[in-house]
Amino acid sequence: MAFAGLDVGTTSSKAVVYDGEGTVLGTGRAPMHWDTGSFGTQTDSERLCRSAFDALNAAAQAAGVPVQAVGVTSMGESGVLVDAQGQSLTPVIAWHDDRDGAEVADLVATIGPDTFGGVAGKPLRGQWSLTKHRWLLTHDPAARAAVRRFDVAGWVVHRLGGDPALEMSLAGRTGWFDIAAGDWWDDALAWSGATRSLMPPVVPAGAPVGMITSDDVNLLLRNAVLTFAGHDHQASALGARATGPGHELDSSGTAEALVRTIDALPSRGDVARLAEAGITTDPSVEAGHWSLLGGTEGGLAQQRAMERLGMDLAELDRAAESPGSEAGAQWRAVVEKAADEALTLHRAMDEVVGPAARVVVTGGWRHSSEVMRAKRSRFQNLEVSPVEEAGALGAATLAARACGAIGPHEHLGVT
Repeated sequence: MAFAGLDVGTTSSKAVVYDGEGTVLGTGRAPMHWDTGSFGTQTDSERLCRSAFDALNAAAQAAGVPVQAVGVTSMGESGVLVDAQGQSLTPVIAWHDDRDGAEVADLVATIGPDTFGGVAGKPLRGQWSLTKHRWLLTHDPAARAAVRRFDVAGWVVHRLGGDPALEMSLAGRTGWFDIAAGDWWDDALAWSGATRSLMPPVVPAGAPVGMITSDDVNLLLRNAVLTFAGHDHQASALGARATGPGHELDSSGTAEALVRTIDALPSRGDVARLAEAGITTDPSVEAGHWSLLGGTEGGLAQQRAMERLGMDLAELDRAAESPGSEAGAQWRAVVEKAADEALTLHRAMDEVVGPAARVVVTGGWRHSSEVMRAKRSRFQNLEVSPVEEAGALGAATLAARACGAIGPHEHLGVT
């Protein structure tokens, strides 16, 4: 049997087909193209699907075997508004776009950071879906004809042939969701101009939501069971086997993310404290659990330093070991700062939910000896994951669960 994981990300879509032992059978990747104009960064719904479909088709063709199930994980926050005929009405605004500054200011004045943090589980900043939705209603008249809003994974799944639905961890990324109630937050909906009827049914990760019927994908994917694998960072934690209670994923890539899985939702006051520290709280892709997520730009700073210094990673790591190297000193300083930023988030989580039982590092920067030296000097119980595409493996694991090939707590892949 074969299972595919599709990770629809900000810079590219990645797909991997695995066999029942977690062995890679085929891979595919396609760029995600964005336009940058007078308003900000956006794309269109067809381009988004093309990226996802191209990656999935390439992986299926490389694997050369029928695929039983496909799990889809994606970036959060961005959305697709459609009319009664299912046609997209507006651009898809990038989650990191900052055109909604006025809306964020109004949300601060109307609802306030403490209430927003405690109910939605989010720092009050310009990232979440609700402020961009209000911006669209103000600036793009076509948005007012929308009858349904899809998130990125939901749109891709629907276009593949799946039922309209929104996975719970991705619902948590909208700012409209009361995470303690597990339901839509009416005050936030009303503030943004959205309604409950605009939202698809909310489903847990790993629930079957139909089969692939689209003619736009390889025949080896036809009739594969479809499921959601949640927010991309959570899918990565699952793929790296870092979703047990108290486990923490350190996704050490361009955007570094710390993802802590916990077995009980903190109090509303503690959720607000976490939000004030820049940490989000969401339902977990593992049923009955919760996920804390804190992000830094440490990986981006390291990438910029590497480009500025004009050296590859191995050269920089060697320079860092040489006491007289100016480039090595600069590299050490950037790496130390990035590690300190991650440690600050890690400790903020510890203060609310207790110490992490283990920290598992994934992402490209784990290949740097200097980065890992800095992490090992700060984090206890540190492990390095051997998984290259942890998000895709997590998505494929949920696909295998969705079609009953493995149990609800079993995994694909290496231990």
